[in-house]
Amino acid sequence: MVNPTAAMLVIGDEILSGRTRDANMHYLAGELAKHGIDLKEVRIVSDDEAAIITAVKALAGAYDHVFTSGGIGPTHDDITADCIAKAFGAHLDVRDDARAILQAHYDTQGLEMNEARLRMARIPDGAELIDNPVSAAPGFTLGNVHVMAGVPMIFQAMVASVIPKLTGGQPMLSQTLRVMRGEGEIAGPLRLLAEGYEDLSVGCYPFQKDGVFGANVVIRGTDGARIDAAMTELAKELEQ
Repeated sequence: MVNPTAAMLVIGDEILSGRTRDANMHYLAGELAKHGIDLKEVRIVSDDEAAIITAVKALAGAYDHVFTSGGIGPTHDDITADCIAKAFGAHLDVRDDARAILQAHYDTQGLEMNEARLRMARIPDGAELIDNPVSAAPGFTLGNVHVMAGVPMIFQAMVASVIPKLTGGQPMLSQTLRVMRGEGEIAGPLRLLAEGYEDLSVGCYPFQKDGVFGANVVIRGTDGARIDAAMTELAKELEQ
């Protein structure tokens, strides 16, 4: 069985300006791998309506799932919900269930449900809410697009809510061999190994320690026995 595929769309000027370091992609990739969903592409776009809509349409048409992060807060530049609705041709407005969740949260906090906070209750028609146990404001799923907050703690909570509902495949497994040789020295054996194990991914990631060049060779796949065999063969070859 071929694993389902996914893409991630990171939205926000603050990411592209370098003011904020994105941590969500790393987390999502790990969680999807454990669930047997292959993350194939990640895009980062600014808070620009046309760019977001274009990216959503392209990714939603190319992959089984799309996960977005950022742009669903209470401020004027939080336009992700608007863009997702336009990408799907769906009507967007304050929805009663989302409003009730927010109202209960702010009542508990002793805060007013003002116009800005009410923006976070705007949900496209036909969307399913994504639970947010951290700050209450829900994300949503429309079609195959899962729309989530950019704040890492909230993003992680939303991912935990969404992934168990998705049909996964075989979890991605990996083993790493640390080699104190330069890439140029081991490139030949790695190429032959990759050709002999086309069902596996063989990656080489160089490093330098105390002036000596080395590489971490990572073998990834869904068949643990095949990974074991490939790693044994590689270790034996590089011992020579």
